[in-house]
Amino acid sequence: MTDKPVTLAVIIGAHGVTGEVRLKLFGEGVESLKAYKGFDAAGRTLTMKSVRPGPNGAVARFSEIGDRSAAEALRGTELTVPRSALPPLAEGEYYHADLIGLPCTSSEGEPLGEIVAVENFGAGDIVEVERPAAKGKKGKRFMAPMHVVTLGENGAVIDAAFVS
Repeated sequence: MTDKPVTLAVIIGAHGVTGEVRLKLFGEGVESLKAYKGFDAAGRTLTMKSVRPGPNGAVARFSEIGDRSAAEALRGTELTVPRSALPPLAEGEYYHADLIGLPCTSSEGEPLGEIVAVENFGAGDIVEVERPAAKGKKGKRFMAPMHVVTLGENGAVIDAAFVS
């Protein structure tokens, strides 16, 4: 496990005139953000004073943001924490950030490429795998449902029936 930054939220705009910001959340809701006092925000640290549910996610106040102009200037800024700051996982659980970059093979041993994204369209997680590039072209991608993926020490193994 590397200590790469993990994005927990992104600032999507200002809320009011006192420097509060609206957040789009990528975690388990507002409560999950309360466990962290500080976030890296494009190279600077933002210290959370408060967070509450809000439109499209949450509304937060940071010590370093004092007015609407400062809040608006941070629109699009990702709020990250080091991977090591995240809580431990139970058996069978995973963080999407840990899957990105994992090498993949089929259940028949064919090298497939690496996981480049994890999506969820409502029926469960789906991994997107990019095959190696050929002749200067970007590698083709395919998707497989997470229930056919086995995670191991050396990467992910995908049931050959789902490989395209």
